[in-house]
Amino acid sequence: MEHRLAAVLAADMAGYSRLMELDETGTLARLRTHRIELIDPAIAKNEGHVIKTAGDGMLVEFPSVANAVRCAAEIQERMARRNADVPKDRQIQFRIGINLGDIIFQDDDIFGDGVNIAARLEQMAETGGICVSAAVYEQVRERLDIAFEDLGDQSLKNISRPVRVFRVVLEAPAGKVSGHAPAGARAAVKPTVAVLPFANMSRDHEQEYFADGLTEDIITELSRRHELFVISRNSTFVYKGQPVNIREIARKLGAQYIVEGSVRRSGETLRITVQLIDSASDSHIWAEKYDRRLDDIFAVQDEMTTAIVATLPGRLEAAQQTQVARKVPASLAAYECVLAAKVLHHRSTRKDIDEAKRLIDRAIELDPEYAHAYAWRGCILGQTWVYGWCEDRDAVMAEVAANVEKAFSLDQDDADVQRLLAAICIAKDELPRARFHMERALDLNPNYDLVVVQMGELLTWLGNPEEGIDWIRKAMRLNPHHPERFWSHLGRAHFAARQYSEAVEAFMRLSAPDHTHHAFLAAACAGLGDAAAATAHAAKVRALDPQFEPAAFLATMHYADPGDLRHLRDSLERAGLRSASATAT
Repeated sequence: MEHRLAAVLAADMAGYSRLMELDETGTLARLRTHRIELIDPAIAKNEGHVIKTAGDGMLVEFPSVANAVRCAAEIQERMARRNADVPKDRQIQFRIGINLGDIIFQDDDIFGDGVNIAARLEQMAETGGICVSAAVYEQVRERLDIAFEDLGDQSLKNISRPVRVFRVVLEAPAGKVSGHAPAGARAAVKPTVAVLPFANMSRDHEQEYFADGLTEDIITELSRRHELFVISRNSTFVYKGQPVNIREIARKLGAQYIVEGSVRRSGETLRITVQLIDSASDSHIWAEKYDRRLDDIFAVQDEMTTAIVATLPGRLEAAQQTQVARKVPASLAAYECVLAAKVLHHRSTRKDIDEAKRLIDRAIELDPEYAHAYAWRGCILGQTWVYGWCEDRDAVMAEVAANVEKAFSLDQDDADVQRLLAAICIAKDELPRARFHMERALDLNPNYDLVVVQMGELLTWLGNPEEGIDWIRKAMRLNPHHPERFWSHLGRAHFAARQYSEAVEAFMRLSAPDHTHHAFLAAACAGLGDAAAATAHAAKVRALDPQFEPAAFLATMHYADPGDLRHLRDSLERAGLRSASATAT
């Protein structure tokens, strides 16, 4: 056995199980080619020694920490170039973590905290990214032409002390490390755009839904652009009907650019005006007016989004951007019904939901092949299930699944369809399938806050809560006025990551936590060793649900790792929430 200081690089292939399920032979062949042509030569050039490999990852030791970072950067930059012409769902990408520490060498293997930290840093890294410890950063910050971003102290799974983490900024010019900025500030690497609700200029106030729906569709189409960070509909619609102060709204939303406009409809003709505003100078950098017939609405939307992207600083070439072909509904009347139904759905009252169901049924009657209508019928029915506005919950859930599957059979390129399929798979504990659908939804619409937060939830179930936390916080940045349930997702992820203080803080942001939230609060307080608080939350659980049974509660969890389920069960027991049989004994 030998102890010595060494740099350890841990690498893991993202989405390995999904790619193997899609094409096992092809995935293995492509991975082997990348190893032979790119990865192994980069390791050898930088004097690295491969300690061990698994099907989807490897552990490499370097005598020089600078060589380890150079090697990681070369691998990720060259892999990005290789993936440029590969379909998103077929790309092979890696996450890499690097640590410098005292390592135990024994029998051609390495052990110790230094190795464990490298592995946890790899799990923190984004797909195609690199995370390093402070020890690594201090050794290379003045020696390498590489930029870093300070992510601050992080709690890593099974590591007792906080670890200062830095992200290698592959896309930015080299320079000093950026400060530990708040999450919102770090998000503005891409141009951030907010689309304000278009004003209804029609004399008919019943056309309000058309203006709202048009705004929502523009947000959706802009969100498909991977090079933009688009603020969600829920956040921008807070300002509907209010006097517009562009700089103030931009500051509150964290947006660099604002899109605003108006729509006037008269029979089958439309007049749409739209303008793109630079919030820093409050100046108009692009404006256009469209006089069209109603059946040109989709062409107008495409023209607007293309013009907006092409006009933004950096001269982003719209022709080079990933376009997701969408199916235009055969009936414009069906499209209008869906617009109105979505607006009613967002109001979340029982009366509005009943009317939304009527409209969505009408849309399907008018266009039986309209995939998006079936997807939103699933959403609307799902809302009745969530709020208990239905008599037979099992029958409603079966109907939700049937509508989503119908939508999927008609159009697989709809982010809502893929998101809802993933949710159904989670409910069935089919987590690998859920991940496939989530990654497809993200490919279709990377700025959709409901998709992004659900990815964070799924990663928590899969045993990667630290990564899940990053996704959930990104969803909160995309939607600064996000639904309260985002705090619940964040609290659960922090609890699974054993970050009990952060879990308590997240759950306490809920205005009216239910018995489920108090159960997690009791468990988190038990993890903190705060017996009094744990007992108080356990009592609240019993008060809100006198029939609460821990076994039934645990049966609603979807953890892939049995250890995560045991962690929750043991924490509940320490808080005094034991099963009836255990209490009796």
